[in-house]
Amino acid sequence: MSSTARSFTEPQILAHTKRRLFPDGDPERAYVVADTQFSQEEWLPGRPVDPDVRECLAPFNHVRIGGGYPDLVGVRTLESELLAVERFGEEPPLIAVEAKGQTSGGVDTQLGIVQAYDRLHEANAAYFAAPAEVISQTDRTLARELNVGVLGVEPDGAVTALEVPRIVGNRTTTEATALRFQASAQGVAEKSFGLNHPKNYLGYPLAQYADGDTETLLSEYKVVGATTEARRGAAFLGLIDDGPRGPALTSLGTEVVRFALARCGTVEAALEEFEEWYRSRKRFVDLAPAWGQLARRVVFAYPATELLVTQLQRLHEDGSREPSLVEFVRYLHELHPSFTVELFVRGDEAVRRRVLTADGELRRAALEDGTVYHSPTVFQLKAMLYHAGILTERGCEPHRLEPTADVWALREVV
Repeated sequence: MSSTARSFTEPQILAHTKRRLFPDGDPERAYVVADTQFSQEEWLPGRPVDPDVRECLAPFNHVRIGGGYPDLVGVRTLESELLAVERFGEEPPLIAVEAKGQTSGGVDTQLGIVQAYDRLHEANAAYFAAPAEVISQTDRTLARELNVGVLGVEPDGAVTALEVPRIVGNRTTTEATALRFQASAQGVAEKSFGLNHPKNYLGYPLAQYADGDTETLLSEYKVVGATTEARRGAAFLGLIDDGPRGPALTSLGTEVVRFALARCGTVEAALEEFEEWYRSRKRFVDLAPAWGQLARRVVFAYPATELLVTQLQRLHEDGSREPSLVEFVRYLHELHPSFTVELFVRGDEAVRRRVLTADGELRRAALEDGTVYHSPTVFQLKAMLYHAGILTERGCEPHRLEPTADVWALREVV
């Protein structure tokens, strides 16, 4: 083994691999996390991890796939040179990566291949990544027999697919669902909800359906001034499909239009109702009960809502009737760890490192700081759940949030 391979550590291998499989600026819907063990400042004793490497690997999460926790796991449609087949149905595949770098005992290539193979119990494709010069023909033969892709990584960052895997179909667990959710049009990895009132999103499909420019109509009828945020939120709620040719109504958005036509006769008449609610702070379901109930159905169709409501109901049944945000997040993390982290915790490297241990456990002290939370969840989504009559309290901006006093409770429990 050369001196270069001896100094090539696992975090470096993984960073180069991530850049190859999940490049920055990728137009495809994609999302990827590195395991929380890579968030630590020191990988080997006396060998600090370059901050640029940690930044590249962020965000971090501890996602169980198969019998363990892959070094890297994500969702993306890969190029043909990385797979034995080009397509996998309508959804991009779930990809798991195991990396091996230099340790005191060398590079354990066969262990990495076997670990990657284990991930195929739930992943659609699995890869093993290691320094290119240590990968033997025997390693490649073993990987080929196990349907594991092999990526040879050079010190300059070049990554070569030495063996390419076949896509396999597998069951999807809650942990895998968290990653698929983040890679979807409704994920919360970046910006999702920029506005905190459901009327702002209900109005978008109406203006889209009406004659005239959508943004002009939204402004003229005083539905919302922040039309870009309204468009983004309408897409996240599944009311429109915001494709390259512009927004188009989904079946859910079309149902909103039908509701407006049945109630008001025309969408223009419906939009006139929206003017009456301009800048009102009253709970929407009380201000406009019929529209509020429609908002409730739309918000409940958002994938995260059912999980939140189900677990709040269970907390109530366990005797916790007004759990704080900290209590709720800790409870939810016990049941759905990956989903909880993705939904509530900001994705940048410093925050995930503060909140999560190397084993993926939560640090309570960090949870008591409101700035670690994801604003679209604790502010905008919570506010919409309040206006739709689901939660008892509004959301709060992270810089004003007091997590130990912020109550997450259902308005009606059963």
